Amino acid sequence: DETGRRVAAFGYHAGFAGAALAVQTWAWQLTHSNESLPAVSSYANEDLLLDDVRSALKEGQKKAGKLPRVLVIGALGRCGRGAVELCQKAGIPDKNILKWDLAETTEKSGPYTEIIESDIFVNAIYLSDPIPPFVDTKSLSSPNRTLSVICDVSCDTTNPHSPIPIYTINTTFSAPTVPVPVCSDPPLSVISIDHLPSLLPKEASEAFSSALLPSLLQLRDRKSARVWQQAEELFHKKVATLPGEILNGAGISQSHLSS
Repeated sequence: DETGRRVAAFGYHAGFAGAALAVQTWAWQLTHSNESLPAVSSYANEDLLLDDVRSALKEGQKKAGKLPRVLVIGALGRCGRGAVELCQKAGIPDKNILKWDLAETTEKSGPYTEIIESDIFVNAIYLSDPIPPFVDTKSLSSPNRTLSVICDVSCDTTNPHSPIPIYTINTTFSAPTVPVPVCSDPPLSVISIDHLPSLLPKEASEAFSSALLPSLLQLRDRKSARVWQQAEELFHKKVATLPGEILNGAGISQSHLSS
């Protein structure tokens, strides 16, 4: 769009689904000692997912004697907004949901004690530049740690500047969590699924389609429509970075790219 933001994205449902699995994992660890969250699969609709999350939350609250405290970083973006709204719809009160964004993360550098002293941390940022870690191995050794679940919606697993450098693999629906070694209870699990919107295929697809439709209707005017002009410019810019042998093999000349 005019600000450089994608006109259509799956971010909201990635955050929503990630937070749902995070709450379920928090409750599962309380009620199933030393057992990882079992495989998950797509839901026919949001209501069915919320039914399961609310049920898990109730069991977790019964065991812990409290509802979880959830910290969402990137709370003003699409992913973060989805995570916050899942927590609210599930029944977690606003006082238990810490909504952080650039203002909070630029005010001071990580690692953040607020993460360690929350039960669930949802990372929903867009990482464009190197930043200090939000959490690291040293901070996890704090005697005040209550953190037991991290959902890394951003999934910067292979990025050397990942703000969560405590795990190295992506997880999947068949194995949703990976344990992180810690020196004391509670156990700590990370969710790092890079296809989270698939948990709600109906709503995610409908939202993406609705967002994309106005641009699709402009396709016939792609030479004058801003979105398609920018898309074509970006396409040529990226193609120009390909090695010469690939361009030559495809019959593309540098003069064609610049025309």
